[in-house]
Amino acid sequence: MKITIISVIAIVIVVLLAQVYSTMSTEKTEQHKYQVLKTYDNVEIRKYEPAIFSSVKMRSKTYEESSGKGFRVLAGYIFGGNKSNEAIAMTSPVTMELGETMTMKFMVPKGYDMNSLPEPNDKNITFEQQPEKIIAAIRFDGWASDEKIAKHIELLRDALSKAGIKHTNTFSYLGYNPPYEVINRRNEVVVDVIEYP
Repeated sequence: MKITIISVIAIVIVVLLAQVYSTMSTEKTEQHKYQVLKTYDNVEIRKYEPAIFSSVKMRSKTYEESSGKGFRVLAGYIFGGNKSNEAIAMTSPVTMELGETMTMKFMVPKGYDMNSLPEPNDKNITFEQQPEKIIAAIRFDGWASDEKIAKHIELLRDALSKAGIKHTNTFSYLGYNPPYEVINRRNEVVVDVIEYP
């Protein structure tokens, strides 16, 4: 009995240490930089820096169907699936544009431009230069699902309506954590802002 208890305690300690290490690694990952311009209750208005994104479009209409497929395609590219066999650092957050089709995006790390990016082996991967932009964001914890994303789209839409903020009505999901990270998970629903008071 003692051996079983000791084994369980040891496993729990190893898992907790792994989670702490994973959280520290996530915090060191290069993120898309922004400045908070204004806060309305639980909604932030942010100004994002210009950035380059790699992206892949999918025909699936749900987050749960698309997230794994899109991640595998883009991760394959940054882990060496390109004409130069070059590994490219992971960045955060992973973006999923929501709509009739889903588009997953990885921000390209600083140091690359449109001319220096290695050519992907997968022809479905494209690149875009995103200009500086203003977005509204609402955050939630835990693991993302279509239901949670839909709920927070409505919460964000209602909050922006009450605050008199005009937006594009085209929402995206931002995920900040790898799937094996179980604590301190950060998810956001965002939308581009046209005008705010």
